[in-house]
Amino acid sequence: MKENALYIEETHSAEETFDLGLRLGEAAGAGQIYALNGDLGVGKTVFTKGFAAGLGIKEPVNSPTFTILQIYNEGRLPLYHFDVYRIADPEEMFEIGFEDYLYGDGVCLIEWAELVDELLPAETIRVSISKNPALGMDYRKITVQGLQIG
Repeated sequence: MKENALYIEETHSAEETFDLGLRLGEAAGAGQIYALNGDLGVGKTVFTKGFAAGLGIKEPVNSPTFTILQIYNEGRLPLYHFDVYRIADPEEMFEIGFEDYLYGDGVCLIEWAELVDELLPAETIRVSISKNPALGMDYRKITVQGLQIG
């Protein structure tokens, strides 16, 4: 297996971004950590909704911006969905038991992960979403690094 494989996909609609999240959620395994980065409005929550659907989660998924963490237990694996946009200091993560989730039985998906990057293990799967208005308002370039591809 190749480690740290780099995968790039271009999407042209929210549905395509959702579908990529869905495929990654379907393939996700217990203990994996996904660091999700991108500017405001690039589709991190759309991607996350697809990811949750891929885990079999049917309840509504929203960014936990004010609560930092939302836990979804109804899928084939628990999803620990973090939004760390409002974190002032990465050390605040320890107050909510961050390490317990990182090394728990579910999958961690962390929006705005660059803000806590120093706390993430080396095997973290990094997903970056960017847009380029010159290629259309719905264009997104999604880069995934760290997946193991056979």
